[in-house]
Amino acid sequence: MNLKKLLGVATLASVFALTACNEEKKAEAAPTAEAPAKIKVGVMAGPEHEVAEIAAKVAKEKYNLDVEYVLFNDYALPNTAVSKGDLDANAMQHKPYLDKDSQAKGLNNLVIVGNTFVYPLAGYSKKIKSVNELQDGAVVAVPNDPSNLARALILLEKQGLIKLKDATNLFSTSMDIIENPKHLQIKEVDTSVAARALDDVDLAVVNNNYAGQVGLNAQDHGVFVEDKDSPYVNIIVARTDNKDSKAIQDFVKAYQTPEVEQEAKKHFKDGVVKGW
Repeated sequence: MNLKKLLGVATLASVFALTACNEEKKAEAAPTAEAPAKIKVGVMAGPEHEVAEIAAKVAKEKYNLDVEYVLFNDYALPNTAVSKGDLDANAMQHKPYLDKDSQAKGLNNLVIVGNTFVYPLAGYSKKIKSVNELQDGAVVAVPNDPSNLARALILLEKQGLIKLKDATNLFSTSMDIIENPKHLQIKEVDTSVAARALDDVDLAVVNNNYAGQVGLNAQDHGVFVEDKDSPYVNIIVARTDNKDSKAIQDFVKAYQTPEVEQEAKKHFKDGVVKGW
């Protein structure tokens, strides 16, 4: 074989080798079709987390999506964590809370991507069975965060216990009480400890997830409860930069399933309403 043919064979071999090398690199770089997507979601500890675990199971089975939950015991941190990118999403609040929290902290990149459930607020007591038994000057504990405070006050008004300046104002405060015929002492307490204040007050208005943590539910233990047309539907929140991602959309679809609804009813009985 002459030199020209040898050079041609060598060049052709080099081309094949380079092509094979490139194909190997592409194969190494590309994820396999079997590799699951992953998402990190903030939820409240307690029954809401147990409900969310069913969504994770559905996400894995139907969408090959791995969901990792980060648990919180109060509402102060999950929105900041999503905004900063420490979490991909959270499922732990309603829109009035999101609006107030975002405004207070300057979180302008959070968006609602889906609804979950309405978890009605309820009034609990170890001392009375009906609001008619509340004595003059009774102490009533209410959540102290802005949106849940207003929500609790609106609920108290619906029971005929107080009158607000504007019952449609979702950010009413104790200063907006214009009538208080029983001279109730409205005591604002941290939302996460309202249920544990029952030994020290006559009545406490408590969020469902915190009530569940101490073995209470609205159906069996509530003196009164929000009706089912409450505007406070809980939501799934993501960021503007990931809201349309397949992982986020698949998580929402996994949450909004009959399996998750049944789990919620198991924990909250009639104290939960499907929000989608």
